[in-house]
Amino acid sequence: MASSKLESRVAILEAELTRLKNKIETIERPAQPWWEKIAGTFADDPIYDEAMKMGRQYRKSQKPKSTKLRKD
Repeated sequence: MASSKLESRVAILEAELTRLKNKIETIERPAQPWWEKIAGTFADDPIYDEAMKMGRQYRKSQKPKSTKLRKD
């Protein structure tokens, strides 16, 4: 294969690689994290507050009861 043809093919591959790397960086790093997009959505919502309260109560009910050892 001629040297100039090989250099041309390598240049095309390098350009394609650069394009793909840029595309991946754009996909991996969104402009704004998902949690920032929804932050404050449920502010002052009594139903949301009630759901959080119920979740806390449920998690608390799942914890094992502590048993204290008594010293005689």
